[in-house]
Amino acid sequence: MIGLKNINTENKYDETDEKKLKIADTISVFTNPPIITIPLFLLICIILASSGTPFTSSFNFNWSQFIITEMISLVFASILQMAIILYWAKKLNTDKDISNREDRFIPLIVGVVSYLIGFIISLILGVSNFLTVLILCYAVNTFIVMLITVKWKISIHTTGLTGPVAALIMLLGPIGALFGLLYPILIWSRFTLKKHTMAQAIAGGVFGLVMTVLEAYLYMNLLNLPVYNLVPLNECLWMILAIIITPIILGILTVLNENGNRNTKKIFYILMILVFVFFLLSGHQSALIIFVLTTIVSILVSYFGGENFSWFRAIA
Repeated sequence: MIGLKNINTENKYDETDEKKLKIADTISVFTNPPIITIPLFLLICIILASSGTPFTSSFNFNWSQFIITEMISLVFASILQMAIILYWAKKLNTDKDISNREDRFIPLIVGVVSYLIGFIISLILGVSNFLTVLILCYAVNTFIVMLITVKWKISIHTTGLTGPVAALIMLLGPIGALFGLLYPILIWSRFTLKKHTMAQAIAGGVFGLVMTVLEAYLYMNLLNLPVYNLVPLNECLWMILAIIITPIILGILTVLNENGNRNTKKIFYILMILVFVFFLLSGHQSALIIFVLTTIVSILVSYFGGENFSWFRAIA
């Protein structure tokens, strides 16, 4: 049986694809977890400090809460994480991604400690239950990623992107899910740069989305840290499915294609129609829209990647 762990398709990009490699590298740099968390956590902190309807007299912005939550997230989710990565990369004389799987253990364990300190400080100050729970999710997920990395190089880039995207889905619903459109683009970037196999890039995003949402709702209950006006768990999971289903299908179809199946294009469009009908009948229209948009982005990424990108070879 073909499983996600077997989606290790061949990357045929080489130095002759200089323009695409530069684009992929730029995407990879700006979506490095400590960097991408800066704008996404900034947005999260703005939302948490806001109440009422924007541009009306009922709107209120809590500047003290914003400053405290932003400082906590900036220090413990970004600055300290970037510092240890740069220090460790320089110490080992390796690239900024610390591409060697065995070299990632120390930065990951330091990351876990950093998140735990941020969680404790946030808990003590009591400024935001949501941020407190979210940082705890980061600590636990980073620890799990560390355990996985012992045997398998799951993509920290896609995990780092989809963690805050999951938080934005809980806060904003389909508007937050729109940030998930970066997911297939980042898969292409990491695969093109030969930093990860297709399976590792896809799995990181699935892990970040699913685990963050499930853990957040669990910790809210276990720690008695209620957060009101969040998108219900059921709706969050529908939108997460809408984001991840097309990349997963494309990943599996590329395996079939490279194993000699020449009907993958037909299979892809049949599956897309079936999934579309599934979302349509489920009644979750917001998830349907996210699915359609993610599929469009995935197809555009495939054609931009061209014949050297395995998704393109599966659907062209």
